[in-house]
Amino acid sequence: MLWINTKRILKLGFINFWRNSIVSIASVLTMAVTLFVIGSLYIGAAFLNSSLEEVKNKVDISVSFKVDASDDEIISLKKDLSLQPEVKAVDYIGRDQELADFKESHKDNAILLQSLEETGNPFGARLNIKAVDPAQYDAVARFLVNRNDPSLGGKSIIDQISYKKDVVDKLIGLIATSKKVGMAISIILILLSILVTFNTISLAIYISREEISVMRLVGAGESYVRYPFLVEGIISGVLASFLSLALLYPATLWVRDATAGVFGGINLASYYINNFAQIFLLLSGCGIILGIIASFWATRKYAKV
Repeated sequence: MLWINTKRILKLGFINFWRNSIVSIASVLTMAVTLFVIGSLYIGAAFLNSSLEEVKNKVDISVSFKVDASDDEIISLKKDLSLQPEVKAVDYIGRDQELADFKESHKDNAILLQSLEETGNPFGARLNIKAVDPAQYDAVARFLVNRNDPSLGGKSIIDQISYKKDVVDKLIGLIATSKKVGMAISIILILLSILVTFNTISLAIYISREEISVMRLVGAGESYVRYPFLVEGIISGVLASFLSLALLYPATLWVRDATAGVFGGINLASYYINNFAQIFLLLSGCGIILGIIASFWATRKYAKV
């Protein structure tokens, strides 16, 4: 008996969907746009986070030392830095290597190279320091400043401390802003999808009002009256999720080609394929939930004919 009732409810749900095909299609398209945006935000977040990690790996603190700073003093500072919890790695570049690197990068400038031969090596040694997290570069910089301050017991051997923390800060701010904007757009589209699906189910209930009255007269229960409309909402959500999935892949291909050589990060098309199961579950789940919410709301309000 339960299986028979279930089949009847499913059949009525499909009949209601196709009976109101025009408004049903409008509901599916609206939900598809919403799910497409949700899917884009999900994939975009992975892309932005990957780009952020790549930028983090390229940002470091560069510490240039005075020419008269001894190797022992620099190595001692390097060891102390390595013991700091904020420091991930420290690389030492000696004076000779600095000079060799400078000559290699200016090998076409004969006058500059000649002047270096006459004046000797003007470069001091250098340390490149990577922090565990970009937010900790300030703490590392303060440690270096204190170690270089004679009034605090240090010795002034550092010539310059430079790092591009602002690059990471701007990227973090951009990601945070994009997430907020994306969330706001998603909420608006979700509400719009629920409203359109609500109106679709409400229209279906109005069209079926005589049938509902007859079912009430012959003793049909609440579930038998309402569940077909819930099925209709679920159908809209499932179809919308399939449509949004179909649109996402070419979108990832387009973004991948448009941003080639501009941004770092993951290959969006490959990410879509490799994580298709997660994206499918996310969008189909969201579609079904949206359909159920709108249908439940509509049947609760109007299916009391």
